[in-house]
Amino acid sequence: MKNLLLSLRLMGEGVLFAFQSLWLNKLRSLLSVLGITIGIFCIILVFTITDSMVSNIKTSIQSLGNDVVFVQKWPWTFGPEYPWWKYMNRPQPQKEDLEKLEKKIGHMAFSAFTANLAPRTLEWNSNSAEGVSITAISYSYKEVKNLEFKSGRYFTEAESKGGRAVALIGANLAASLFGDGDPVGKIIEMKGKKLRITGVFKKEGESMLGNSLDNQLMIPMEYAMGFANLNQDNRNPTILVKGKGIGLDQLENELQGDMRAIRHLKPQDEPNFALNKITLLTSTLEGFFAALTMAGWLIGGLSILVGGFGIANIMFVSVKERTNQIGIQKSLGAKNNFILLQFLAESVVLSLLGGFIGILLVWLLTLAFKNAMPFEVSLGLNNILTGTFVSIIIGVVFGIIPAYNGSKLDPAEAIRTGI
Repeated sequence: MKNLLLSLRLMGEGVLFAFQSLWLNKLRSLLSVLGITIGIFCIILVFTITDSMVSNIKTSIQSLGNDVVFVQKWPWTFGPEYPWWKYMNRPQPQKEDLEKLEKKIGHMAFSAFTANLAPRTLEWNSNSAEGVSITAISYSYKEVKNLEFKSGRYFTEAESKGGRAVALIGANLAASLFGDGDPVGKIIEMKGKKLRITGVFKKEGESMLGNSLDNQLMIPMEYAMGFANLNQDNRNPTILVKGKGIGLDQLENELQGDMRAIRHLKPQDEPNFALNKITLLTSTLEGFFAALTMAGWLIGGLSILVGGFGIANIMFVSVKERTNQIGIQKSLGAKNNFILLQFLAESVVLSLLGGFIGILLVWLLTLAFKNAMPFEVSLGLNNILTGTFVSIIIGVVFGIIPAYNGSKLDPAEAIRTGI
């Protein structure tokens, strides 16, 4: 306990000496931390952007459905040898495929059908919204996707299967057309067609994958079939399947067999459909983010290395300038550990100063570009701690040799040399 208190006292005095030295040489200290500042800034900025992107994409992917398999024409996996010609002549999933699939999977899963219509302009009184994303959905879509409403409700089964002119709209779209008013029950116009709004989705925020419901309009599939061919390639018709009490892999295996039967494929035939799931996206993105993180370490590491050598150089100069002071301290009973800790603390404080400035610049940058990025960027505690830890390590590594040299000086020789 006594040794611990002594160590803490020595550390406190070392840090005090360090601040006094840095204050007396403000310009030199500021210039010496510039490399550390740039390095920490580069690393933490890349980490902050990467973490924010990962968070946004994970949220977007989770909204697609962690437990959902997408039956589509095109697979999501791409590569340098992507055989697009194989998939060109595949048939698109159709409503008939959904009906046959529902009979086969029965109690094992929920299933739904979606298709994208061309963006259109919506109007209400004198207000309009252009380029609105419109999705046609089957009634069972609510079983596959977790839809949250700010006001109103989902379609009734009679409205959906009867092809009624009803619609669900996103929060941003509702604000554009109706301001602060409640859109539920209002009639909007879409290219000459009138739609009655039954529900407004809760605001979700921006999505890097473009799948946020905030700017979308959803209409019943049966209604959309009255004026649009949902089987065209540009509609991206998709069957969504969500298991009931079974794992994703088991669900995928069941779908593989069921879809082959529906498409009348022989055992030797290649499948003419794709079963996509979000793990295909996450595995691809993980490699991208790993490369981005490595780039941040390389760019920032070079600056930190230069800054580290700058700190080492400053510390050697500092030991040289204070040789006489070291001799006096030692002659008055100062131990080697005190001298070592004194200069090591100065090096760490110097490095931490550079690190804190770098972190501060990143934080200011996130505030400046808060509304300019397509996703929310925030400086997390984990990145602040990373920057602080790296700064401490750099201060110790590049300050240990000058500090050790200073602690080993002979008192008499140090006083004589410093005069």
